[in-house]
Amino acid sequence: MNKLKLFSVLALALFLLSGCNQEPEQISLEGKTMGTTYHIKYIDEHTKELLKPVEIKKEIDHLLVGVNNAMSTYQKDSEISRFNQSTEINKPFVISKDFATVVKSAVELNKITQGALDITVGPLVNLWGFGPDKRLNQVPTEEQIAERSQAVGINKIKLLSENHQFNLVKTHSKVYIDTSSIAKGFGVDKLAQYLEQLGIENYLVEIGGELRAKGKNIHKDDWQIAIEKPTLVQGQEIQILVPISNLGVATSGSYRNYFEDDKGNRLSHIIDPKQLKPISHNLASITVLADTSMKADGLATGLFVLGADKALEIAETEHLAIFLIIKTNNGYETKMSSEFKKLTRL
Repeated sequence: MNKLKLFSVLALALFLLSGCNQEPEQISLEGKTMGTTYHIKYIDEHTKELLKPVEIKKEIDHLLVGVNNAMSTYQKDSEISRFNQSTEINKPFVISKDFATVVKSAVELNKITQGALDITVGPLVNLWGFGPDKRLNQVPTEEQIAERSQAVGINKIKLLSENHQFNLVKTHSKVYIDTSSIAKGFGVDKLAQYLEQLGIENYLVEIGGELRAKGKNIHKDDWQIAIEKPTLVQGQEIQILVPISNLGVATSGSYRNYFEDDKGNRLSHIIDPKQLKPISHNLASITVLADTSMKADGLATGLFVLGADKALEIAETEHLAIFLIIKTNNGYETKMSSEFKKLTRL
Protein backbone atom coordinates (compact mmCIF):
# COMPACT_ATOMS: atom_id res chain seq x y z
CA MET A 1 0.00 0.00 0.00
CA ASN A 2 1.50 3.34 -0.98
CA LYS A 3 1.67 6.32 1.35
CA LEU A 4 -1.27 8.13 -0.29
CA LYS A 5 -3.62 5.15 0.13
CA LEU A 6 -2.44 4.59 3.69
CA PHE A 7 -3.12 8.23 4.55
CA SER A 8 -6.62 8.03 3.03
CA VAL A 9 -7.48 4.90 5.02
CA LEU A 10 -6.22 6.42 8.28
CA ALA A 11 -8.12 9.66 7.64
CA LEU A 12 -11.35 7.75 7.00
CA ALA A 13 -10.88 5.67 10.14
CA LEU A 14 -10.31 8.78 12.25
CA PHE A 15 -13.41 10.42 10.75
CA LEU A 16 -15.58 7.39 11.55
CA LEU A 17 -14.21 7.13 15.08
CA SER A 18 -14.83 10.82 15.73
CA GLY A 19 -18.41 10.41 14.52
CA CYS A 20 -18.99 7.44 16.81
CA ASN A 21 -17.66 9.34 19.82
CA GLN A 22 -19.71 12.48 19.17
CA GLU A 23 -21.82 13.53 22.18
CA PRO A 24 -25.64 13.66 21.98
CA GLU A 25 -26.89 17.08 20.93
CA GLN A 26 -30.17 18.88 21.63
CA ILE A 27 -31.66 20.51 18.54
CA SER A 28 -34.27 23.28 18.91
CA LEU A 29 -36.71 24.35 16.19
CA GLU A 30 -39.45 26.97 16.31
CA GLY A 31 -41.93 28.72 14.07
CA LYS A 32 -45.47 30.03 13.72
CA THR A 33 -48.71 28.16 13.10
CA MET A 34 -52.42 28.22 13.98
CA GLY A 35 -52.23 31.82 15.16
CA THR A 36 -49.59 30.90 17.73
CA THR A 37 -46.06 29.43 17.86
CA TYR A 38 -44.48 26.02 17.95
CA HIS A 39 -41.31 24.85 19.69
CA ILE A 40 -39.57 21.52 19.23
CA LYS A 41 -36.62 20.01 21.03
CA TYR A 42 -35.13 16.69 20.05
CA ILE A 43 -31.96 14.79 20.88
CA ASP A 44 -29.63 13.81 18.07
CA GLU A 45 -27.74 10.84 19.49
CA HIS A 46 -25.39 10.79 16.47
CA THR A 47 -25.83 7.02 16.31
CA LYS A 48 -27.70 7.18 13.01
CA GLU A 49 -27.91 9.44 10.00
CA LEU A 50 -30.62 12.10 10.46
CA LEU A 51 -31.86 14.82 8.16
CA LYS A 52 -30.35 18.23 8.80
CA PRO A 53 -32.41 20.41 11.20
CA VAL A 54 -33.24 22.85 8.39
CA GLU A 55 -34.68 19.97 6.33
CA ILE A 56 -36.68 18.67 9.30
CA LYS A 57 -38.09 22.15 9.93
CA LYS A 58 -39.09 22.47 6.28
CA GLU A 59 -41.12 19.26 6.47
CA ILE A 60 -42.61 20.30 9.83
CA ASP A 61 -43.82 23.58 8.35
CA HIS A 62 -45.26 21.65 5.40
CA LEU A 63 -47.16 19.30 7.72
CA LEU A 64 -48.57 22.23 9.70
CA VAL A 65 -49.74 23.94 6.52
CA GLY A 66 -51.65 20.74 5.79
CA VAL A 67 -53.33 20.82 9.22
CA ASN A 68 -54.36 24.44 8.68
CA ASN A 69 -55.63 23.68 5.18
CA ALA A 70 -57.87 21.06 6.74
CA MET A 71 -59.10 22.67 9.96
CA SER A 72 -58.47 26.42 10.15
CA THR A 73 -61.68 28.42 10.40
CA TYR A 74 -59.59 31.50 9.61
CA GLN A 75 -58.80 30.16 6.12
CA LYS A 76 -61.79 30.65 3.83
CA ASP A 77 -60.65 27.83 1.53
CA SER A 78 -59.87 25.24 4.22
CA GLU A 79 -61.85 22.00 4.37
CA ILE A 80 -63.61 23.02 7.55
CA SER A 81 -64.50 26.47 6.19
CA ARG A 82 -65.94 25.00 2.99
CA PHE A 83 -67.96 22.53 5.06
CA ASN A 84 -69.21 25.34 7.29
CA GLN A 85 -70.13 27.50 4.28
CA SER A 86 -72.21 24.71 2.76
CA THR A 87 -75.93 24.81 3.57
CA GLU A 88 -76.77 21.42 2.05
CA ILE A 89 -78.09 18.90 4.55
CA ASN A 90 -77.66 15.12 4.46
CA LYS A 91 -75.17 15.43 1.61
CA PRO A 92 -71.75 13.75 2.05
CA PHE A 93 -68.88 16.24 2.06
CA VAL A 94 -65.51 14.65 1.28
CA ILE A 95 -62.85 15.36 3.93
CA SER A 96 -59.24 14.32 4.48
CA LYS A 97 -58.06 11.56 6.79
CA ASP A 98 -56.62 14.19 9.17
CA PHE A 99 -59.95 16.02 9.46
CA ALA A 100 -61.79 12.72 9.90
CA THR A 101 -59.37 11.65 12.65
CA VAL A 102 -60.07 14.83 14.61
CA VAL A 103 -63.85 14.60 14.17
CA LYS A 104 -63.86 10.94 15.26
CA SER A 105 -61.86 11.77 18.39
CA ALA A 106 -64.09 14.77 19.15
CA VAL A 107 -67.21 12.57 19.03
CA GLU A 108 -65.60 10.04 21.40
CA LEU A 109 -64.49 12.75 23.84
CA ASN A 110 -67.96 14.30 23.70
CA LYS A 111 -69.25 11.11 25.33
CA ILE A 112 -66.53 11.01 27.98
CA THR A 113 -67.16 14.65 28.94
CA GLN A 114 -70.93 14.14 28.93
CA GLY A 115 -71.44 16.55 26.05
CA ALA A 116 -69.19 19.32 27.38
CA LEU A 117 -66.71 19.05 24.50
CA ASP A 118 -68.76 19.85 21.42
CA ILE A 119 -67.12 20.91 18.15
CA THR A 120 -70.51 22.03 16.79
CA VAL A 121 -70.57 24.90 19.30
CA GLY A 122 -69.10 27.13 16.57
CA PRO A 123 -72.25 29.24 15.99
CA LEU A 124 -72.22 30.26 19.65
CA VAL A 125 -68.44 30.82 19.68
CA ASN A 126 -68.90 33.25 16.79
CA LEU A 127 -71.92 34.89 18.38
CA TRP A 128 -70.02 35.61 21.58
CA GLY A 129 -67.10 37.06 19.62
CA PHE A 130 -64.45 34.35 19.94
CA GLY A 131 -64.42 32.99 16.39
CA PRO A 132 -63.01 34.43 13.16
CA ASP A 133 -65.92 36.88 13.11
CA LYS A 134 -65.37 40.35 14.56
CA ARG A 135 -65.60 40.57 18.36
CA LEU A 136 -68.83 41.95 19.77
CA ASN A 137 -68.90 44.58 22.49
CA GLN A 138 -72.20 43.56 24.02
CA VAL A 139 -73.88 40.41 25.24
CA PRO A 140 -76.05 38.66 22.61
CA THR A 141 -79.81 38.69 23.10
CA GLU A 142 -81.74 35.61 24.21
CA GLU A 143 -83.33 35.52 20.75
CA GLN A 144 -79.92 35.47 19.04
CA ILE A 145 -78.68 32.72 21.35
CA ALA A 146 -81.82 30.62 20.81
CA GLU A 147 -81.56 30.98 17.03
CA ARG A 148 -77.88 29.96 16.90
CA SER A 149 -78.38 27.05 19.31
CA GLN A 150 -80.65 25.26 16.81
CA ALA A 151 -77.53 24.24 14.88
CA VAL A 152 -75.57 23.09 17.95
CA GLY A 153 -75.25 19.45 19.03
CA ILE A 154 -72.88 16.60 18.20
CA ASN A 155 -75.87 14.73 16.73
CA LYS A 156 -76.05 17.41 14.03
CA ILE A 157 -73.08 15.83 12.22
CA LYS A 158 -72.30 12.33 10.94
CA LEU A 159 -68.91 10.92 9.99
CA LEU A 160 -69.00 8.31 7.24
CA SER A 161 -66.15 6.08 6.10
CA GLU A 162 -66.03 3.70 3.15
CA ASN A 163 -63.14 2.38 1.04
CA HIS A 164 -60.64 4.71 2.72
CA GLN A 165 -62.77 7.75 1.82
CA PHE A 166 -64.18 9.96 4.55
CA ASN A 167 -67.33 12.07 4.38
CA LEU A 168 -68.91 14.49 6.82
CA VAL A 169 -72.63 15.17 6.81
CA LYS A 170 -74.59 17.99 8.47
CA THR A 171 -78.25 17.53 9.40
CA HIS A 172 -78.90 21.26 9.87
CA SER A 173 -78.06 23.88 7.26
CA LYS A 174 -76.34 26.21 9.73
CA VAL A 175 -74.07 23.67 11.41
CA TYR A 176 -70.66 25.26 11.95
CA ILE A 177 -67.78 23.14 13.24
CA ASP A 178 -64.95 24.62 15.30
CA THR A 179 -62.10 22.20 16.07
CA SER A 180 -59.90 24.74 17.85
CA SER A 181 -60.40 22.80 21.10
CA ILE A 182 -58.58 19.77 19.70
CA ALA A 183 -56.73 20.69 16.48
CA LYS A 184 -53.55 22.01 18.13
CA GLY A 185 -53.23 18.74 20.00
CA PHE A 186 -53.65 16.86 16.74
CA GLY A 187 -50.93 19.02 15.19
CA VAL A 188 -48.58 18.16 18.04
CA ASP A 189 -49.25 14.44 17.55
CA LYS A 190 -48.64 14.72 13.81
CA LEU A 191 -45.25 16.33 14.36
CA ALA A 192 -44.37 13.75 17.02
CA GLN A 193 -45.27 10.97 14.59
CA TYR A 194 -43.01 12.52 11.95
CA LEU A 195 -40.07 12.72 14.37
CA GLU A 196 -40.54 9.07 15.28
CA GLN A 197 -40.61 8.11 11.60
CA LEU A 198 -37.18 9.73 11.34
CA GLY A 199 -35.94 7.52 14.16
CA ILE A 200 -35.89 10.26 16.79
CA GLU A 201 -36.65 8.69 20.16
CA ASN A 202 -36.27 11.65 22.53
CA TYR A 203 -38.25 14.81 21.87
CA LEU A 204 -40.57 17.50 23.20
CA VAL A 205 -43.11 19.07 20.82
CA GLU A 206 -45.24 22.10 21.75
CA ILE A 207 -47.84 24.12 19.83
CA GLY A 208 -49.52 26.98 21.67
CA GLY A 209 -49.08 25.31 25.05
CA GLU A 210 -50.18 21.80 24.02
CA LEU A 211 -47.32 19.30 24.29
CA ARG A 212 -46.13 15.79 23.73
CA ALA A 213 -42.94 14.28 25.08
CA LYS A 214 -41.10 11.04 24.53
CA GLY A 215 -37.96 9.58 26.03
CA LYS A 216 -35.48 11.73 27.94
CA ASN A 217 -33.98 15.20 27.70
CA ILE A 218 -30.31 15.96 27.07
CA HIS A 219 -29.53 15.26 30.74
CA LYS A 220 -31.09 11.76 30.54
CA ASP A 221 -33.96 12.88 32.78
CA ASP A 222 -37.69 12.98 32.08
CA TRP A 223 -38.80 16.11 30.27
CA GLN A 224 -40.27 18.67 32.67
CA ILE A 225 -43.19 20.99 32.01
CA ALA A 226 -44.30 23.97 34.06
CA ILE A 227 -47.93 24.43 35.03
CA GLU A 228 -48.33 28.16 35.44
CA LYS A 229 -50.21 30.05 38.09
CA PRO A 230 -53.32 31.70 36.58
CA THR A 231 -52.03 35.22 35.92
CA LEU A 232 -52.64 37.57 33.00
CA VAL A 233 -48.95 37.52 32.03
CA GLN A 234 -47.80 34.27 30.43
CA GLY A 235 -44.83 32.57 32.07
CA GLN A 236 -44.82 34.98 35.02
CA GLU A 237 -45.04 32.41 37.84
CA ILE A 238 -44.89 28.62 38.02
CA GLN A 239 -47.40 26.65 40.09
CA ILE A 240 -45.68 23.26 39.77
CA LEU A 241 -43.07 21.41 37.68
CA VAL A 242 -44.24 18.07 36.30
CA PRO A 243 -41.97 15.32 34.91
CA ILE A 244 -43.40 13.67 31.79
CA SER A 245 -42.35 11.03 29.29
CA ASN A 246 -44.36 9.34 26.54
CA LEU A 247 -47.36 11.56 27.26
CA GLY A 248 -49.43 14.34 25.73
CA VAL A 249 -50.23 17.41 27.84
CA ALA A 250 -52.80 20.18 27.48
CA THR A 251 -54.02 23.02 29.69
CA SER A 252 -57.29 24.91 29.47
CA GLY A 253 -58.13 28.12 31.31
CA SER A 254 -60.09 31.32 30.91
CA TYR A 255 -57.96 33.84 32.76
CA ARG A 256 -56.24 35.31 29.67
CA ASN A 257 -58.71 34.99 26.79
CA TYR A 258 -61.97 36.65 27.73
CA PHE A 259 -64.74 38.89 26.42
CA GLU A 260 -65.56 42.15 28.18
CA ASP A 261 -69.15 43.28 27.73
CA ASP A 262 -70.48 46.84 27.70
CA LYS A 263 -70.79 46.72 31.50
CA GLY A 264 -67.15 45.75 32.02
CA ASN A 265 -67.90 42.14 32.97
CA ARG A 266 -65.29 39.56 31.92
CA LEU A 267 -66.73 36.49 30.23
CA SER A 268 -64.74 33.35 29.42
CA HIS A 269 -63.90 32.50 25.79
CA ILE A 270 -65.00 28.91 26.46
CA ILE A 271 -68.67 28.29 25.71
CA ASP A 272 -70.79 25.79 27.64
CA PRO A 273 -72.75 23.96 24.89
CA LYS A 274 -75.55 23.14 27.33
CA GLN A 275 -75.91 26.56 28.94
CA LEU A 276 -75.28 28.21 25.53
CA LYS A 277 -73.07 30.88 27.06
CA PRO A 278 -69.54 31.40 28.44
CA ILE A 279 -68.71 29.27 31.46
CA SER A 280 -68.86 30.79 34.92
CA HIS A 281 -67.31 28.87 37.82
CA ASN A 282 -64.32 28.86 40.16
CA LEU A 283 -62.05 26.58 38.12
CA ALA A 284 -59.13 28.71 36.92
CA SER A 285 -57.29 26.08 34.89
CA ILE A 286 -57.06 22.37 34.23
CA THR A 287 -54.08 20.40 32.94
CA VAL A 288 -54.59 16.94 31.44
CA LEU A 289 -52.07 14.18 30.75
CA ALA A 290 -53.03 11.54 28.17
CA ASP A 291 -51.47 9.12 25.71
CA THR A 292 -51.88 11.68 22.91
CA SER A 293 -51.87 15.45 22.86
CA MET A 294 -55.13 15.48 20.89
CA LYS A 295 -56.91 13.54 23.63
CA ALA A 296 -55.40 15.76 26.33
CA ASP A 297 -56.43 18.88 24.37
CA GLY A 298 -60.05 17.83 23.94
CA LEU A 299 -60.40 16.58 27.51
CA ALA A 300 -58.91 19.78 28.91
CA THR A 301 -61.58 21.87 27.18
CA GLY A 302 -64.49 19.57 27.97
CA LEU A 303 -63.60 19.03 31.62
CA PHE A 304 -62.91 22.73 32.10
CA VAL A 305 -66.45 23.47 30.93
CA LEU A 306 -67.83 21.15 33.63
CA GLY A 307 -66.01 22.78 36.54
CA ALA A 308 -63.81 21.35 39.29
CA ASP A 309 -66.17 18.94 41.07
CA LYS A 310 -67.60 17.28 37.96
CA ALA A 311 -64.17 17.17 36.28
CA LEU A 312 -62.69 15.31 39.26
CA GLU A 313 -65.66 12.94 39.39
CA ILE A 314 -65.25 11.98 35.73
CA ALA A 315 -61.47 11.79 36.08
CA GLU A 316 -61.73 9.22 38.87
CA THR A 317 -64.34 7.18 36.98
CA GLU A 318 -62.47 7.24 33.66
CA HIS A 319 -58.97 7.08 35.19
CA LEU A 320 -57.94 10.43 33.73
CA ALA A 321 -54.86 12.35 34.85
CA ILE A 322 -55.88 15.93 35.68
CA PHE A 323 -54.47 18.79 37.75
CA LEU A 324 -56.79 21.62 38.82
CA ILE A 325 -56.15 25.17 39.98
CA ILE A 326 -59.27 26.45 41.72
CA LYS A 327 -60.13 30.01 42.71
CA THR A 328 -60.97 30.54 46.38
CA ASN A 329 -61.73 33.56 48.54
CA ASN A 330 -58.11 33.48 49.73
CA GLY A 331 -56.44 32.94 46.37
CA TYR A 332 -56.04 29.51 44.76
CA GLU A 333 -55.96 25.86 45.76
CA THR A 334 -54.84 22.84 43.75
CA LYS A 335 -56.28 19.36 43.37
CA MET A 336 -55.18 16.36 41.32
CA SER A 337 -56.75 13.07 40.34
CA SER A 338 -55.41 9.69 41.43
CA GLU A 339 -54.14 8.99 37.91
CA PHE A 340 -52.23 12.29 37.81
CA LYS A 341 -50.47 11.37 41.06
CA LYS A 342 -49.67 7.94 39.67
CA LEU A 343 -48.20 9.18 36.38
CA THR A 344 -46.18 12.05 37.84
CA ARG A 345 -45.23 10.43 41.17
CA LEU A 346 -46.11 13.71 42.92
